[in-house]
Amino acid sequence: MTKETSPAHSAEHRVYQQELKRVLSLPDLLIYGMIFMVPISPMVVYGYVAQQSHGMVPFVYLVGIIAMLFTALSYREMSKKFPIAGSVYSYVQRGLNPHVGFIAGWMILADYLIIPAQLYAFSAIWIHGLVPGVPTWVWVILFAVAITLINVRGITIMNGANWILLVIELIALILFLIFAFRYVFLLHHGAAGWSMQPFYQPGKINAGFIASATSIAALSFLGFDGISTLSEEAKRPTRDVGNATVLALIVLGILFMLQTYVAALVHPNFQNLDPNLGFFQISRQAGGTFLYDFILIVTIIAAGIANTLVAQSAVSRILFAMGRDDLLPFSGFFSKVHSRTQTPLNSTLLVAVISVILALAVPAEDLIRFINFGALTSFMFLNATVLIYFYIRQRQYGHIVRYLVLPLIGFAIITYVWTGFDRPTFIFGLSWLVVGIIVGAIKSNFYKKTPAVLEGI
Repeated sequence: MTKETSPAHSAEHRVYQQELKRVLSLPDLLIYGMIFMVPISPMVVYGYVAQQSHGMVPFVYLVGIIAMLFTALSYREMSKKFPIAGSVYSYVQRGLNPHVGFIAGWMILADYLIIPAQLYAFSAIWIHGLVPGVPTWVWVILFAVAITLINVRGITIMNGANWILLVIELIALILFLIFAFRYVFLLHHGAAGWSMQPFYQPGKINAGFIASATSIAALSFLGFDGISTLSEEAKRPTRDVGNATVLALIVLGILFMLQTYVAALVHPNFQNLDPNLGFFQISRQAGGTFLYDFILIVTIIAAGIANTLVAQSAVSRILFAMGRDDLLPFSGFFSKVHSRTQTPLNSTLLVAVISVILALAVPAEDLIRFINFGALTSFMFLNATVLIYFYIRQRQYGHIVRYLVLPLIGFAIITYVWTGFDRPTFIFGLSWLVVGIIVGAIKSNFYKKTPAVLEGI
């Protein structure tokens, strides 16, 4: 076995019998990350972000790239050192402390369990607007069944679906750009030419604005971290997982800036945009009813199918990793891998059921409010782990920027965004944390027992 695919030999690297199917290349991982982040996601929130940023939406996404890059670099460092499934759960578990790792994994579960439900809910609402005769609950169930069938069939099937769905999203983006360039540069409407207004407006960019932009943008980029859940299905995990994580963030950031900049040229007067339908209004302005309907339909596909597909896949693998370590109630159930498809079958099915229940029982606005607490909390754990593991424990003093400065900046940025959550979000997040602490205490004999595979770390 090559070094890339074999179990490591040190205590820190000690891993497991290979159960999942190693088939994913660097392009496959990159596509997965792009689908998770959704190349056309600014279309959904453009109206809201434009009003919050004085129309400087592409500047907000530029801030987002810079803000989240430090955490992406931390993911790259940990994925090289610990090429196993579980994402931040496994990284903090091995790099910092097994029990703290459980808490980090538990917190990101809050985010990953809500994402599919939120996507089902909004997609059902949007498609109900096009087909009002069908109740939204029917669409929620149809989306969940379709997504679960693809995920259960295996990582190869899901990977093929990702490529198709990405092409559909990029076609929509290219069509919008063509119509928008025609509208602005050939018909001389909108801004009637190039403008720096979407990137810079004198007197409006200050420390407070940068802070607000960071809060908005950081939440828009969540999803790049999902690539790390596929470490045991990547052909070259120590190299490709981290590189794909950083590349996905940069590539999607550029696409976000491009589409929002062109949208601002089409419609400079952002004040009169509907916060919920702003980009779709701009599409109708640039390309008529055809472009409006096409962009809306592709957005439904992107959220209800593409993004949900990878989100369900990610959370099922985190549950699989935690179940494999016997850290969850009914761990044997979560760690079950289908013998033929080599997928975490039970975890995938359970996530589908939870997603449908949440989508039908919890208002979509509340799902949005709660969705990011867990991810950002786990990002704080991750950045702290890079610093402690490499710089303090491994004494990598010669790499002060790589293992001290960069993770410190990442930790500071995420902490700042984290403190900006509203009171209901803190209540939800801290309640979830308390439950996790109790579960962890029960499964570890009050944190005295560690998983067998981690003994000696």
